[in-house]
Amino acid sequence: MTLTLGIDVAKAKLDVALRWPDGRIHSKVVANTDAGFAELQAWLARQDGAGAHVCLEATGTYWEAVAEALTEAGYPVSVVNPARIKAYGTARPVRTKTDAVDARLIADFCASQCPSRWTPSPPAQRELRALVARRDALVVLRTQEQNRLPVAHASVRPGIEALIAHLDRVIAEVEAAIRQRIDDDPDLKTQRRLLDSIPGLGDQTIPVLLSFYGGPARFDHARQAAAFAGLDPRQHESGSSVRGKPRLSKVGHAGLRKALYMPAMVTLHKTAWGRAFRDRLAAAGKVPMVIIGAMMRKLVHVAFGVLKSGQPFKPALHGA
Repeated sequence: MTLTLGIDVAKAKLDVALRWPDGRIHSKVVANTDAGFAELQAWLARQDGAGAHVCLEATGTYWEAVAEALTEAGYPVSVVNPARIKAYGTARPVRTKTDAVDARLIADFCASQCPSRWTPSPPAQRELRALVARRDALVVLRTQEQNRLPVAHASVRPGIEALIAHLDRVIAEVEAAIRQRIDDDPDLKTQRRLLDSIPGLGDQTIPVLLSFYGGPARFDHARQAAAFAGLDPRQHESGSSVRGKPRLSKVGHAGLRKALYMPAMVTLHKTAWGRAFRDRLAAAGKVPMVIIGAMMRKLVHVAFGVLKSGQPFKPALHGA
């Protein structure tokens, strides 16, 4: 039995709960900054909590800095899907929801479930992930302005056009930085070449896949990689009367699913191996949306396979 530290992460602060094996809890609030991380480590040392198993939820990007800081300090850190914590709290049940209560719940979850340790991504991959996220945010802004332009009053139209032109330039700069980041890292450059061999994947999607699946292997099986994106099938059956339709679990990274939708459409309709895959599922009675979801999952499996094997895509293995 070891000590566990639950951290409820917010943008500006961290609510932490240090749990002893006998159930005692000591709580504290620190800033979500480098100074706050140092204060947390000093507090843990005073509480005899050095080496405690740290657990926190993967919410947005606010958790990354503290997870990296504590990992570098030698603490075992686990980063857990928030859905697991929510389900654990429902089973207890926990009737009150505050940041301090959530931190204690996470500490209890860590002590009970012993989640696996989290390993930080290499710096090059973290930088690539930040650039990809920035590009996506800028593209959303540009789309919003492009949608406003046709119905804008003449008095504000020049400003919108100027902003769109500015966003075009900034997006081009970020995309150039993405290409340069990949070119500067030999592993990512090799992995980009492998992913580029898969018909249906292009310049927009490959950096997204590299930012999450590139670098050293973080998953043992393709099924785990698909589950990370929430592309694993969810069954709903009970007894002899309940026979729900299988659906995507969507318990995973929504950005990955968004990035894979259009490549799945292109693959299904524009590539030989994708058409063969579509025809096989259609002959089995699958509806179009199920086929699209299956192809999104298939793309993750294929990408995982070429990255793990180090061999380019082979159409003969996929019915083309």
